[in-house]
Amino acid sequence: MSLAPWRSLITRALHKNRSLVYSRYLQLATVRENALPANRTVVFRGFLEDTNQLKFITDIRSAKAEQIAKQPAAEICWYFPNTREQFRIAGKLILVTANSHPHLQPARIKMWQELSDAARLQFAWPDPGEMRVRTPEAFTPPAPNPIEPLENFCLLLLEPTEVDHLELRGEPQNRWVYHCNENQEWLTEAINP
Repeated sequence: MSLAPWRSLITRALHKNRSLVYSRYLQLATVRENALPANRTVVFRGFLEDTNQLKFITDIRSAKAEQIAKQPAAEICWYFPNTREQFRIAGKLILVTANSHPHLQPARIKMWQELSDAARLQFAWPDPGEMRVRTPEAFTPPAPNPIEPLENFCLLLLEPTEVDHLELRGEPQNRWVYHCNENQEWLTEAINP
């Protein structure tokens, strides 16, 4: 598979917005069991090596993981303030758990090892979304092993099928849509903003 033409645009936007710590934050929408959307902010962790898949992390105990297992369709929305660009990327989510996708386990382990100690520690906290635990010690567990991921740690990949790129500069503004066809080729079309 060749790298998609929109990848370099995201790389450029990240570079031009690097002074903004939140430029790596984006919104991820999944589908709840009742067919309503569920939206949250996640952190972009890079692209899976030699692919167009975007990397994120999540906890298998989260509602997000349950939603993805039932309906992997998702869309992200990513805005870059310095360059005034928006990317909407639709596709399928792949949840890499401790017991799935054996060929992706090295990427899951590597992602765990690249996390900060504080980020790894959150995976040792009580179950997300459950009733608040009242004992402060529950949120100060022993540090997890920095080499071997906890069982509940998941690598989350978004396999894009469509990218909508809007530049909010200029008169008129510019907008392109990139579609991945059945031959895994990316087609580009300029559309009205």
